[in-house]
Amino acid sequence: MNHEALAREMRGLREQVPGITDTAVAAADGMLIAADTADTIDPESLAAIAAAGLGIARRATAVTGRGAFRQTVTYGSQGLAAFYAVGDTALMIVLGDEGIDLERLHEQTRPALGRIGSILTDPDPLAGTPTAPDALVGAVTETATEGV
Repeated sequence: MNHEALAREMRGLREQVPGITDTAVAAADGMLIAADTADTIDPESLAAIAAAGLGIARRATAVTGRGAFRQTVTYGSQGLAAFYAVGDTALMIVLGDEGIDLERLHEQTRPALGRIGSILTDPDPLAGTPTAPDALVGAVTETATEGV
């Protein structure tokens, strides 16, 4: 897996959509893969909660005959949390402030999800095998905060 490419996708989405405050990628089982979040957010808890919500959302779309789950959005008094399927094995979490343009978010996220899915399935060319999630979290976090 190319850690820098994943960090680039996460940063790129934040740059393209004003109002995004945090992003994370998690496996469907709740294991954190990568995070670009504020210090006030526990990315591992966020990944676990998002995976639980993913299971409910997938079941709801199946039971209602609405096809494969693609996305869900939860609104709070200070912004939103959007959850997107990345294929069948992962999800992307995007947190946004009150002013985020949801239509733009969805528009910009669709192509990014395809690229993220490709990154997650590609083995690391230097190591020859996929990297453990803990190593990736550190790589993305360090890369995402270099310019701060």
